[in-house]
Amino acid sequence: MTTSTWRESVQAAWIDYNGHLSEAYYVLVFGHATDAVMDAVGLGPDYRSAHDASLYTVEAHVRYLAEVPGGSDLEVRSSVIGVTGKLLWVWHELWVADRLRATEEVLGIHVRGGAPAPFPDDVASRAREACVAPPGEASGRIRLSPGG
Repeated sequence: MTTSTWRESVQAAWIDYNGHLSEAYYVLVFGHATDAVMDAVGLGPDYRSAHDASLYTVEAHVRYLAEVPGGSDLEVRSSVIGVTGKLLWVWHELWVADRLRATEEVLGIHVRGGAPAPFPDDVASRAREACVAPPGEASGRIRLSPGG
């Protein structure tokens, strides 16, 4: 189940010397998708300004699976794959032309007034309701295979 979908087009300034989306801009786009998830669970701009609270990223892991050419229309499908009292675990998939190009998993902590704090009950409830099982690729790590 997708919690939210974020769409935007690749900007010309985001293209690297190989003619593809530069590494840093995958993270930018995934950041926009995280904002959409925050909106979906009740942590949007009104909440942030009213409560001096937000979600801070404490860990992220990106997998670059295929190139994204200039001029592409991007679609990021995002799911909540874990939630605790203060933590939200999000899975993003970046799709272009019906092909999965990259994934990112993000672990965010709810912060209020500059310190970690429990989610409000309504936010926690929406996040739990949206939560789906993590995909098999989640919690991966970088490793070298012998002879690789």
